[in-house]
Amino acid sequence: MTDEHGRLAVLSDIHGVLPALEAVLAEPEVAAADRIVLTGDITAGPQPSEVLDLLREQGDRVLWVGGNADRELVEYRRGERTEIPDPIGPFAAQALRADQVDFLAALPRTLTLDVRGLGKVLFCHATPRDDEEVVLVDSRPERWTEVLTGLDPGIGTVVCGHTHMPYIRLANGRLVVNPGSVGMPYGRPGAHWCLLGPGADLRVTPYDVPAAVARLVRECAYPDIAEWAEYFLYARATDTEVLRVFGPGDGR
Repeated sequence: MTDEHGRLAVLSDIHGVLPALEAVLAEPEVAAADRIVLTGDITAGPQPSEVLDLLREQGDRVLWVGGNADRELVEYRRGERTEIPDPIGPFAAQALRADQVDFLAALPRTLTLDVRGLGKVLFCHATPRDDEEVVLVDSRPERWTEVLTGLDPGIGTVVCGHTHMPYIRLANGRLVVNPGSVGMPYGRPGAHWCLLGPGADLRVTPYDVPAAVARLVRECAYPDIAEWAEYFLYARATDTEVLRVFGPGDGR
């Protein structure tokens, strides 16, 4: 696309949590945004079909990028893999309709848009070159050089997700933005997202977590849904713990 966008709402890592997505979509600034950009891992969670339907109902306001977890669900459903690392993954894969599997399979891995105040912005899931490698807020400069090598020099901002922790930093002269996770936040609860244009503003939408947990238990047939929802919606994993776990993937 060549048109310049004034304001974008960026949602990442929804992970099939419908109450969190509904809370973000109800935000006035999301409703007023030119477009909603999704940076992957949309469906791997308790309500994948419902989340996908709600997002597709938004029409062409939504621009899509697929994530590694979306890819894994497609591969599982198509018999290209026999297991998924995330325990809820097989359940989520089977919960998708055939047309939704085809839709996810066709999602691009990156998207580049012109955004007012930021110029050319590249959206991806994990890094521009890979949908599951890890970069973190405190990744070494050499690591950023490695994962950003080969980008169009005109791209001044990279927006990624994957690690479920929000941050904004400079890396090799480029602004790197991670909006955090809508549905599976690490570090603190709430539905995390970002507004882009003309700057980059990290946002968090509080919502009724106890009611959301109860709703997931009531509406989702995943056998371990009560434990899953209590752990992820309350953000029981601290940022310190998660950074330690992700460290080896960052080459530490």
